[in-house]
Amino acid sequence: MVAEQKPDIFQALADPTRRKILKMLAYKELPVTVISNQFPISRTAVSKHLRILAESKLVSVEKIGREKKYKLQAEALYELKDWLSFYEQFWDNKLALLKHAVENEGSPTNIHMVTKDEE
Repeated sequence: MVAEQKPDIFQALADPTRRKILKMLAYKELPVTVISNQFPISRTAVSKHLRILAESKLVSVEKIGREKKYKLQAEALYELKDWLSFYEQFWDNKLALLKHAVENEGSPTNIHMVTKDEE
């Protein structure tokens, strides 16, 4: 029997509904009822999204009476930030090249982008 693998942060963030939920939780703790009112899907479906976010450590759950409140755990996003920081060097390089070309050529229309066929 193979144990079910827990979703990682990248899998959790792959879904646009979960990204919207995280954005909602960035401002305050919310119960599932308030969250589910913002989506055209069932409360059960929203609960499943919240479970995935909780399993990936992006949200925490606190039970207050009969209600569960969900809260963003922003520190979990550091894993994503660290991963993306490696790729910033490529973005920064392209932006620097574009800036140089614009400043030296006077017009972005003079910039020739290399296509895959030309490489």
